[in-house]
Amino acid sequence: MTNISIIGCGYWGPNYVRTFNELQGSGISYCCDMDERNLERMKRLYPAVKTTKDYKKIADDADTDAVIIITPLNTHHEIAKYFLERGKHVLVEKPFTSNSEQGRELLEIANKNGLVLMVGHVYEYNPAVRKLKGMMGSLGNIYYISAERVGLGPIRKHASALWDLVTHDISIALYLLGTLPERVSASGESYIQDGLEDLVFVNLKFPNGIIYNIHASWIAPEKIRKTIVVGSKGMAVFDDANKSEMLKIYEREIEKNSLDSTPEYSDHQSIVTIGDIYIPHIEHSEPLKNQSKHFLECISEGKKPLTDAVDGLNVIKVLEAAEKSLRNSGAEVKI
Repeated sequence: MTNISIIGCGYWGPNYVRTFNELQGSGISYCCDMDERNLERMKRLYPAVKTTKDYKKIADDADTDAVIIITPLNTHHEIAKYFLERGKHVLVEKPFTSNSEQGRELLEIANKNGLVLMVGHVYEYNPAVRKLKGMMGSLGNIYYISAERVGLGPIRKHASALWDLVTHDISIALYLLGTLPERVSASGESYIQDGLEDLVFVNLKFPNGIIYNIHASWIAPEKIRKTIVVGSKGMAVFDDANKSEMLKIYEREIEKNSLDSTPEYSDHQSIVTIGDIYIPHIEHSEPLKNQSKHFLECISEGKKPLTDAVDGLNVIKVLEAAEKSLRNSGAEVKI
């Protein structure tokens, strides 16, 4: 049995409490939050769970094997370091840390103490994204990828749309393409809160000319969570807002060698191959539960996490480059 303590029980934390309470081989020791109302809610739902406002109290609890940190970004480093130095396994919600230096320090402490340090990049545990990853080769040479993540709220007070929303899409980008981008540029604007961008456009330039464009905002009329992949032999659409058709594959191909075969514009159809559109079978499973189960397996079986601290650090590097570009009027930044 792996006993878990949850630090941060506001918006997203209760989902972790529910998940680990349902998983075999785990139990919840403590729920920690600064807001007494959040603790009272957890106590009503899970009467056996202990509650506290002081996370340091949990570090002294011999029954706690690991902690999940779902607190504001600027607290991640301090809290994670405290527990790693006291022998607890740690899962930190995205983004990993406020900067690369903090992430590298946590990685060093975890390695030194032989502990699991994992980052909550939940989309890498999404069965549709995993299916898409496995099908990337069938799409031929990837030309470009476009991602849109917009909706009306929730509006964060401690992180911009770049660090709160785009983090997901950078994680997906690195997972799908298996490498870091070479250059990053970004633009955005702060409409609601000074100094915190509510709208951002991020452009990632990967090797082989692949462009990955991301549009994110929490002030938009509709909730859109869509990623479009365009390749030389096919195209794919991952739509996280459409649970019945999360992934579609389009058999689309352009015969480049035939482009100059005719001067007539009307003959363009002769060089475009249009085949079927199909929805591949995807086994239904909850991404957060998949991620949580993997965390338990890494602790009990000594596995290397899919979204380990290195994965978290790579995402932070891209976020830092995008932040630097934002502060320099969209100038490209090399990774």
